Amino acid sequence: MKHAEDNNRKEVYWSNRGKTNQQYISSGFESPEELLYHIKMRLRFWIIINIVLYIGLYPGIAGISDSYAVDNSGQLSEILRNRIEAGGVPPEIVIGDDVICSSTILPLFYEKRNYKPAWTDENGLLYSQADDLVRMISEAGQEGLRPENYHLKKLEKMLSEVRKDYGKKLPLNPYKLVDLDLLLSDAFLVYGSHLWAGSINPETLDPKWNAAQKEIDLTEVLQSALDSRQVEKSLKGLLPVQSGYAGLQMILAVYKRISSQGGWPTLPSGPVMKKGDRGERIFMLRQRLIIAGDIDQSYQDNGDLFDDALEEGVLRFQKRHGLDLDGVVGIKTLAALNVPVKKRIQQIELNMERWRWLPNDLGMRFILVNIANFELDVFENDELIMNMRVIVGKEYRRTPVFTGSMTYLVLNPYWYVPASLAVRDIVPSIRKDPAYLTKNNMSVFQGYGADSKVIEPDNVDWKRINTRNFPYRFRQDPGPDNALGRIKFMFPNKFNVYLHDTPSRELFAKNVRTFSSGCIRIQQPVELAEYILRNDPKWKNENIMEDIGSGKEKSVWLSTPVPVHILYWTAWMDEDGVVQFRNDIYGRDAKLAKAMLEKPPKG
Repeated sequence: MKHAEDNNRKEVYWSNRGKTNQQYISSGFESPEELLYHIKMRLRFWIIINIVLYIGLYPGIAGISDSYAVDNSGQLSEILRNRIEAGGVPPEIVIGDDVICSSTILPLFYEKRNYKPAWTDENGLLYSQADDLVRMISEAGQEGLRPENYHLKKLEKMLSEVRKDYGKKLPLNPYKLVDLDLLLSDAFLVYGSHLWAGSINPETLDPKWNAAQKEIDLTEVLQSALDSRQVEKSLKGLLPVQSGYAGLQMILAVYKRISSQGGWPTLPSGPVMKKGDRGERIFMLRQRLIIAGDIDQSYQDNGDLFDDALEEGVLRFQKRHGLDLDGVVGIKTLAALNVPVKKRIQQIELNMERWRWLPNDLGMRFILVNIANFELDVFENDELIMNMRVIVGKEYRRTPVFTGSMTYLVLNPYWYVPASLAVRDIVPSIRKDPAYLTKNNMSVFQGYGADSKVIEPDNVDWKRINTRNFPYRFRQDPGPDNALGRIKFMFPNKFNVYLHDTPSRELFAKNVRTFSSGCIRIQQPVELAEYILRNDPKWKNENIMEDIGSGKEKSVWLSTPVPVHILYWTAWMDEDGVVQFRNDIYGRDAKLAKAMLEKPPKG
């Protein structure tokens, strides 16, 4: 009854307004003003919704409307699952000319997600993280890596195509979206693995290179990056944290800028250039040193004169290239000056790669040996405490690269000659001089442990001894002529390499010091021992030299092991922020450069 009365009241009202009853009875509004207000509000609501969808204000989405999105019935997930499972185990997936490389962990990533797309929602709406990833990949050159190894061109093309479909409001191709999702995930996983542990496994290039094992679950890193919408931060978090890597990043940017500006001039061959000389070659030399920062721009007034400022620039250049410091441009200095800037850029990139092979934590106190620089540094709390020269392996007996942990040192060590050295070096010496063993305080042993016995050298037919027939061991007694000197520093490793003293002190004066059989001879063994033992309470009141003077072998175990990093750097930034370059004495740069030009392997 009440409903009928209300309708009668409305009919009278609209009749008085000169309207027909049927226009408004069904609307349920009290007045045309109320109806107009309702229409305006609905219109405003739909305008706002469409603006939000159009400009991508919906959280994390670049945005399209449902009218041309993919059906949200789980179609993308089903296609993803079928695409991965059809590839086999591990899956072999090819998208155009691009191969999915993270074939081992990519299926695990999607399995954890129940094959839900990572870079779009089930309606095909593209997350903005895709753009963040592509931007990061395009900047891979800043890390010495190649953007094309991470599907950059293919991703840019596919994203452009998808966005064109968005713009034209065309139905989206679910198979294209799945391919895009796979490529994006693979790009993140492969690029992330290269930032974390390097793009090359060094042991595949050189059996005497042992990289650190750095464990990480990149599927968790990727999922966290997507959840937090922090793709850039997550990838940068995989970079080496040491200042040495950051220094190379800075150097790389500087040298790329020099390259973009034309590089530096190549100096023609000719006579030695020294202070007091004049000529066109002097002018070119000055420009070369100005470009590299070895002399200031303001010192170009005496253009073609080899003056004091130019000599200082040459000395600076020689120092940071490991050359003899004579201030004269001879054959070796000229050769270093004429190395193209692109070659130096490559050198920087190779050594950035080597940083990625290292452990994240080098230690609060550690020893670092740079083979290519023939030097040893001791660091404590990121400060350089000690520096000394070292002698490393000959080219055919290369010192390996690895990380160890020093656990003890030996005073007055015996030298047990490795079998390979015994046959190659000692036996030929005995054949030339039968008194060789006596002169060098060496004994011959047969057997091991309790069964070991001393053999008279004269009872052995040394002419019949070879690598297949060598049942003996040589041992050199402690003393001033012992090959290991007074102290050896032990960090057990598969290469049987360690640090030790040497009686051949004159070799430390050489500029290039490749004279050992693989172990590392150090310039200041007593000082290093004192530093390592300084906090050991058992050694506070003992004098190392007194123990050495006893002539008796003594092992000293460390209360706290010291990390030892044997490295091979041909480019780095020193403590003063100066870029340093060294020659590739073992040819390791060339092998690595070739490997880094190849496409990433599947794994």
